[in-house]
Amino acid sequence: MTPIETTLPRPARVRLRIDPAIMVVSVGCILLLAIGGFIFPPFLSAGYLLQQLQIASFLGIIAAGATLVILLGHIDLSVPSAITAVAVLTTTVAGSASPEVAAFAIPIGLTGGALIGLVNGLGVAIFRLPSMVWTLAVNSMLMGVLVFVTGGFKPRGVIPPVSATIALERSLGIPNVFLFWLAIMIFVGLLLRRTIYGQYLFATGCSEKAVFLSGVRVRLVTVLTFVAAGLFTAVGAILLAGYANQAYQGMGDSYLMPVITAVVIGGTSILGGRGSYAGTVVGALFITLLSSILSVLQMPEALRQIVFGVIILTMLRIRRFDRRSL
Repeated sequence: MTPIETTLPRPARVRLRIDPAIMVVSVGCILLLAIGGFIFPPFLSAGYLLQQLQIASFLGIIAAGATLVILLGHIDLSVPSAITAVAVLTTTVAGSASPEVAAFAIPIGLTGGALIGLVNGLGVAIFRLPSMVWTLAVNSMLMGVLVFVTGGFKPRGVIPPVSATIALERSLGIPNVFLFWLAIMIFVGLLLRRTIYGQYLFATGCSEKAVFLSGVRVRLVTVLTFVAAGLFTAVGAILLAGYANQAYQGMGDSYLMPVITAVVIGGTSILGGRGSYAGTVVGALFITLLSSILSVLQMPEALRQIVFGVIILTMLRIRRFDRRSL
């Protein structure tokens, strides 16, 4: 038994009961389906629901990284520019005149996402800067680099065939991207509940000082978590580029609030140490259904962002920042 297992409570690592937040959001999804079917009958058709699963998959994949960071007790606000940067990088490399270079478009895009995560992690873990401030600064710097490189115009490039296949095509009638998301659900679930890294992640979110005094390399855990978040963001960005068949300025701007909202309403404590990716999955489905209903009602984007903000504040108010409530 490692020192950390003897000094920190087990409930953060093993939880058999279903989180009430997941149950509440699941009921919310059912209500949204009922409301959507009432105001727009095709909402409940198989084709429309499969489309919603397809759209939710992109949000859920990106939110996987946000879940890890928030479980750690931090937050990543560089998601919007990271999505755009990785998409632009990937499509630019894929459109290279050299076939040898173009073949490495996706690995290079993933590497770019990991490097962004590394910069975030080093700023938080080594320089001890608040994650909210540091990642917001990184987001701003990435935005400036993108404008400088592209000149503010639509970047030139092509979509890697693999990303288009996963993002757009279906297998046995089910969107490939949803099947891909299912694989990520299993991976993240095992990562959090069946690995020593998952134990350290939850424990650090509960009490970073206690984990440090137990001999765990907290800085390494922090850096690895931000790198993992960067990779998940990169995967989502590459798939989004395949879905849109292009990369463009600001393509990640609409994802920051939905990503954070999906994680928070799914039961993950904004203070870290409590939560699950299962909750994030349900939260992503809820946000997707809600966004679809708001689109049917032709609600402006500004009002949608207000709705997401109200949802986050409501969830925080209900929990009252109480770790034990989770």
